[in-house]
Amino acid sequence: MESLWRFGIASELFQGICAVVLALIIYVLTRPVSKDLALLAAFFNLIAIAVETAYSLQLVEALFPLGSAGYLKAFSPEQLYAMAYLSVKAHVYGFGIALLLFGPFFLVTGYLIFKSGYFPKAIGILYLLPGLSYLINGFGLILAPAHADRIFAIIAGPAFVGEASFCLWLLVKGVNAQRWKERDSAAGGSRSLRAIHT
Repeated sequence: MESLWRFGIASELFQGICAVVLALIIYVLTRPVSKDLALLAAFFNLIAIAVETAYSLQLVEALFPLGSAGYLKAFSPEQLYAMAYLSVKAHVYGFGIALLLFGPFFLVTGYLIFKSGYFPKAIGILYLLPGLSYLINGFGLILAPAHADRIFAIIAGPAFVGEASFCLWLLVKGVNAQRWKERDSAAGGSRSLRAIHT
């Protein structure tokens, strides 16, 4: 099923492209609350996306030992399978590290949503769940690898609820545009005053 495997890799890379666009949208939505914190969240988001995308190459690497190139005859089938498995295993750890880096993004963004005034505070609180979950998962993967599967099973539910709540809110209700504009204008005015005084 190599073609299906490659399609999965391509899908993950396309998701990375979409995630960069989403990072900009979330930055613009949360910037009126605190430009500095919104920028910090965007940095964490972009670094995590880059790590996740880079580790997708491990899935391509897993195909190399399973090919038909002549140089592969130097290895036994068991060795080739082991090399392919190690590439997949490295991807699992890389994905876990990417999630760990997503953790601070969700924590900061959840705080900004909570303080915004143009999103419900409950959405901000729920958006903290993926942040905590991904930090626990990432550190658990490194510090307690024997329990990594159990940890992921525990954090998956809260992380999904937190991410889905904000996504659904944006799709169904959207942003309170009037309050966003008021907050953005006030933030712009504050920045202008600071520029005058400095």
